[in-house]
Amino acid sequence: QVQLVESGGGVVQAGDSLRLSCAASERTFSRYAMGWFRQAPGKEREFVASVSWNGGRTYYADSVKGRFTISRDNAKITVYLQMNSLKPEDTAVYYCAVDVRTAQAMGNITPKYWGQGTQVTVSS
Repeated sequence: QVQLVESGGGVVQAGDSLRLSCAASERTFSRYAMGWFRQAPGKEREFVASVSWNGGRTYYADSVKGRFTISRDNAKITVYLQMNSLKPEDTAVYYCAVDVRTAQAMGNITPKYWGQGTQVTVSS
């Protein structure tokens, strides 16, 4: 059974940083695009960031550009999301996702594989 396990969420204050991790159980995921989405209470799930299979290309939602950085370690089949200068509006459940399509496409598709989510709460 394919598993994506997120970790690193928590409660922080505005301006703080957090680093999310997502470890995959499937070795073939090292060849797929990986990304992060989030869903705030009462809102639809939205794309946050994605990274190509080799880490060479990254894509971000406008709302997080310059503050968040996505990266991956294929040896560990893990994707990371470094979140700096956090704002209360970043509060959401963050999900990692994997798909065979490109990282560029991930902002416009519903990925096939999902993690269970990790809560990030930013207080003002």
